[in-house]
Amino acid sequence: LSSSSPAAELTWPERPIQLIVPFPAGGGVDVIARPFAELLSERLHQPVVVMARDGAAGTIGVGAVAAAKPDGYTLAFTPNGPITL
Repeated sequence: LSSSSPAAELTWPERPIQLIVPFPAGGGVDVIARPFAELLSERLHQPVVVMARDGAAGTIGVGAVAAAKPDGYTLAFTPNGPITL
């Protein structure tokens, strides 16, 4: 494919992105995730919405991301711990 072909054109993202933080709002991870989401939003030209999904040492939020449709519109912002659990 050449770079001028329609298949090479990126259309993602076409709608807002959900950034799930598996810890309480206002906590350490959330405080880092919000400025990251703002910069990502500016770069992608789409809103990036931070959603706190706390509980069970982060596994509830990470589980929500794992169960989400694999379309790239639900992302996790987390340290390694909940992923390894």
